[in-house]
Amino acid sequence: MRIIGMSVLALACGWANFAHAGTKVVVKTETYAVTGRNGAEIMKSMNQNGPRQGLQARAMAATRYDVKWNMDWSKSGGSCRLKSADATLYITYRFPRLAGKVSPDLQQRWKKFFAGVRVHEEQHGRIAKDMVNAAQAAVASAANANDPGCARTQAQVRQRVQQVYANYEGRQRQFDAREHHFGGNVEKLVSGLMAQN
Repeated sequence: MRIIGMSVLALACGWANFAHAGTKVVVKTETYAVTGRNGAEIMKSMNQNGPRQGLQARAMAATRYDVKWNMDWSKSGGSCRLKSADATLYITYRFPRLAGKVSPDLQQRWKKFFAGVRVHEEQHGRIAKDMVNAAQAAVASAANANDPGCARTQAQVRQRVQQVYANYEGRQRQFDAREHHFGGNVEKLVSGLMAQN
């Protein structure tokens, strides 16, 4: 599961060629407690306590991300050009945390399950970083000759960023569809947790 926040564009003026320092990534990890004496009880605990997905449903884990932009603009002779576009990507992972003692067998199954959940959510984070890098590349040539207030160029940049976001949100959905389909990776992780020796 993933949630994206919209970008904030900051405006300043300057006079240099386009440059960006890359994407700065700030990662935060949160946990919520789950309990149970077996896999079924742990799954029930995740269904009751996991991150919300919509109004009523809950997920086992979640990746939220928000992008903050700092953009500088060059104004000269009535023209406007994007000088730099630096982005900070804030990613928050929310994972289940097994609380209380469990059998050694269940502990091993939990470790394998949790490792798979972490890989899944971190892939959402990688797709988000690719999205921001693609957005930076998409806006690099933004310029207009007759735009003294930079309004047209700023609108052009917003449109390009939104197009990239939409494309990468599609990639996020495709990734989830592959992972969550019948017989897919998520079902295998859950089956492994629920298995009884």
